[in-house]
Amino acid sequence: MSFDKIFNRQKVKDAIKEDLISAYRKRVIDKLDIYRNTLDPFSAVLDSKLLNKDLETYINDVEIPRQDQKTVQNIIGTLHQKIIGTFKDWEDLDTGMVVDNKNDKKKIVAEVKNKHNTTKGNHKKEIYDDLKEMVENKYPGYKGYYVEILPKNGKVYDQEFTPPDNVTKKKRPANSNIRIIDGKSFYKLVTGKKNALEILYDEFPKLIDEILKDNFPDYHSVDLGIKRKEIFRKIFPKTK
Repeated sequence: MSFDKIFNRQKVKDAIKEDLISAYRKRVIDKLDIYRNTLDPFSAVLDSKLLNKDLETYINDVEIPRQDQKTVQNIIGTLHQKIIGTFKDWEDLDTGMVVDNKNDKKKIVAEVKNKHNTTKGNHKKEIYDDLKEMVENKYPGYKGYYVEILPKNGKVYDQEFTPPDNVTKKKRPANSNIRIIDGKSFYKLVTGKKNALEILYDEFPKLIDEILKDNFPDYHSVDLGIKRKEIFRKIFPKTK
């Protein structure tokens, strides 16, 4: 199935445009200040020794690319939140809200994180508590989902969310309305199409090219090569 039969192309582009332009400016145009986020001198010295590089080479070859890449990683979770908000009956609640997305028709609220380890284990109980507050008080009768777009070891799941509490040493109680779900399964829930996340991934390079070409005359597209498909398959093995 084609991208345009599942997604509204223009709505998706409008939703992610600002973040992509910002990322391009920070990654390509603006000069990175590596000390802005407090460069760890001990880590720099240790890593330089381990990699057998002098510090100047280490900063240019390792630290600057690492900080640049962090800029990109920080927007990906937000992009998914905004893309989900383009679908009929789905709403992007923007930043600063307790949850990221809401669907009143399906009675769903969702907190979207990009990767299974984006949130530290001892903080997941706080997400559980937020979802519990949502489904029991603010949106009674709704289901609350904690979404991990990138699951650990390519797992597929939609199950009760019972994170541990590092203080009490007990797990939060199981509740059928408080759930944890992987990204592939969540996009299927949102769209009704089991391969929606992969279809989005396949089209993502074209969307980037279209947006950046329209806003940066010097931007030119590069072929990503055969690794593009392989990377997705490593993260999301084919499942029935």
